[in-house]
Amino acid sequence: MTQQAPLPTEKFRNYTEELLRLKESGKKVTVQRAAYEYSLIDRSHFIELNGIVHHYHDSGPADAAETIVLIHGWDCWWMWWHHVIKNLNSKGIRTIAYDMRGHGWSDNDPKNHYHIDFFAHDLRELVNKLELKRFHIAAFSFGPFVALDYARYNPGLIRSMTFFNFGMLPNNAVIGPLATNIITFVFNNLLRKLTWWVPAYVYARVVLAKNTVPVHDILIGFKSLGLCSPAAIDQTTRQITSIDITESVPEMVKAADAPMLFVAGAGDAIMTSKNTKKLVEIAGKGSFAEVPKCGHLITIELPETASNYIMQQIRATAGT
Repeated sequence: MTQQAPLPTEKFRNYTEELLRLKESGKKVTVQRAAYEYSLIDRSHFIELNGIVHHYHDSGPADAAETIVLIHGWDCWWMWWHHVIKNLNSKGIRTIAYDMRGHGWSDNDPKNHYHIDFFAHDLRELVNKLELKRFHIAAFSFGPFVALDYARYNPGLIRSMTFFNFGMLPNNAVIGPLATNIITFVFNNLLRKLTWWVPAYVYARVVLAKNTVPVHDILIGFKSLGLCSPAAIDQTTRQITSIDITESVPEMVKAADAPMLFVAGAGDAIMTSKNTKKLVEIAGKGSFAEVPKCGHLITIELPETASNYIMQQIRATAGT
């Protein structure tokens, strides 16, 4: 007997209700944006992973020869991939973009378990329940931590991995706690409390991005702040700034058995191009590519470029 899919989450229902209101607003641009986002809902599904209802967006040919799982970054959600999804689907690739627990349209964890290994266990459950055999992964920012943790305990399943804006973070007894406090304060105490997207965009444009981003993508990025659990922000920040985690990253890369491409933005001030290249050299595994005039937000800054790098990896390893 087929198990019934769980009902959509409250976050999803609230979001779709807002889209319906915006579609009736009478403002042409607003109506167009809402209609576009609403059209994506047809490919949205809900699944229980380790006791928590998760959202995933499954699009492209159902019988595609190649499938890729897209893993979003820190304080983000699946919608950050929407341009990339369209590009990959047009090339015959099946894409599965999901929201990690506490992010996007997935439920928050009532027990507040937001450590990397919990996210990796959720990914394993997703792969198993969707019966994925050999697939590719693309991930950015925080996403590669999850992908690598999954990969080292599940060998032989991943055909290739493409990582964006990920590398070695400098760390010591002073940097770790300081970075944790600053990041958590900025996102949980400042940006999350904003009701207008412009200040958040100014911050992102000055600190994170090197390219002008369309207003619609700015709004998509801004909405991820309200959809993400504050506890998830706090815990993931503490993890990625901990010495144990930062020192384990090269070993995680060495343990992965899939071909890896590390793509860095030349202007990324968070995960610098230099530190990405350093990780590849230290781990002695994977290839490196640098994107000129690109910051930390490549999937919305230069989505076509991001798509091309993913396709490069898929074509190089297709059928393996």
